[in-house]
Amino acid sequence: MTGTTTLVHVATALAGLVALGVVALVVHGWRAPRTAAGFGIPGTTTDDPAVRAWLHVKAVRDVGSGLLLLVVLAAGSPGLLGACLLVAAAIPAGDAVVVVHSGGPRRTAWGVHGSTAAVMAAVAVPLLAA
Repeated sequence: MTGTTTLVHVATALAGLVALGVVALVVHGWRAPRTAAGFGIPGTTTDDPAVRAWLHVKAVRDVGSGLLLLVVLAAGSPGLLGACLLVAAAIPAGDAVVVVHSGGPRRTAWGVHGSTAAVMAAVAVPLLAA
């Protein structure tokens, strides 16, 4: 197995872990909504029905994104997986911008959401090059 092939296999496995991780975090947050309180927007409490509804909308979006990546991982090419992963990285990047523009802590915005986007983009690169 060549170095490039190994890198593609590692990147594919990491893409799968990202997708599964997103779904797992959402399922956990759905079962225990208080754990989502630290998502970054100040003044949001999970006891507020409006916030809880917003979190459910975000959860549905995230689960759909994670499942889509898993389908592409199972049925697509490495290049397609990389392209989808790169496009999906816009979601946590957008979340980071929303947190910052809502007056949330930059540490949460960039440490949680921004780093997730960066990891997704970094994993996408070798897949796109495959």
